[in-house]
Amino acid sequence: MILGVALGRPANTLVAVRSDARFHHPPPDGAAYRAVCVAADLDAVRQAPVAALRVAGACPDSLRPRVGPGGAAAIVRGGHTLTGRALAPLDTSAVRRFAVECGLRDFAITATGSPALADHELEAAAVVADAVPGARITLSYEFGRPGLREREAETIRNAALGPAAEELAEEVTRQWPGLPVYFARSGEGLVSAHYFRRYPLACRLGWTTSRDRGLTALTPGHEQGTPLLPTVEQDTPGLGRSGLDGGPGVPEPEVAAAYGAVLAWPRAGVERIVRARGKAELDRALQDARDEALTRVVSAGAAPGSARVVVTGVNPLSYLPDGLYRLHVVAEGATP
Repeated sequence: MILGVALGRPANTLVAVRSDARFHHPPPDGAAYRAVCVAADLDAVRQAPVAALRVAGACPDSLRPRVGPGGAAAIVRGGHTLTGRALAPLDTSAVRRFAVECGLRDFAITATGSPALADHELEAAAVVADAVPGARITLSYEFGRPGLREREAETIRNAALGPAAEELAEEVTRQWPGLPVYFARSGEGLVSAHYFRRYPLACRLGWTTSRDRGLTALTPGHEQGTPLLPTVEQDTPGLGRSGLDGGPGVPEPEVAAAYGAVLAWPRAGVERIVRARGKAELDRALQDARDEALTRVVSAGAAPGSARVVVTGVNPLSYLPDGLYRLHVVAEGATP
């Protein structure tokens, strides 16, 4: 069986899901599990102050990086165009000075053109890591958005969620030692606790998404066939109401969220901007993106040998030099 856990609202709710997709709420005593799947929304968690570093040219104050209370921001020289041309050498001295003087440990680094060439983000991250031992660093190229400010905002949000995600992952793994732990993504899929610590933004609406998935699967008239209603054995204080709520065949949201988390599979994606001067070059770039997506989904907890590419998108970028494409690849896999 797999244990589904919906965190909060107002207390944790647990369900034990069998291999035939039916489940027990609350779980039977002494049950053996092969994995734990957690549904959590992160909007209400404490957000850490972030040191936002933009590698780009100068800009008006109104367009500078936006950080929350206690945060700090700086713009240093460097970055690339989307065709890979360097705008300026990276000002590593300015990077180090900001890292040391800001007094923070959670960094968000965004460089112009990094979805096409991430060299300056990677170089800046190495400088920060050397200057601030133990720093948590989020790089914008890992989010893939072509727009600088949109990508930067996501990078800052991810960095701000890092400490709370670390605490949450530690709490769950400590409660169920020795079991693989997964967190539900916003949208679709699961990620491992290790992946969740690094990319918590991917799971910002994990509870909400899992609830919707669970409600869809459990509500009569579900398009995939007969609803799989819960097997209710007993009520456990602190875990909410057992069984159904809101009318015949309508599961309570907390149970649906815990159940919906278990229904998902490990999933990860890659977005890149590449320059290709012909079909052969584009095919090579696309294969590299597929390989990276497969590597990522294994890092997200997919069982070895189960990873497969499920989405591939290739779109030329308008109003830019010919030969620039945005690649989008998603891979899925099974839990162990």
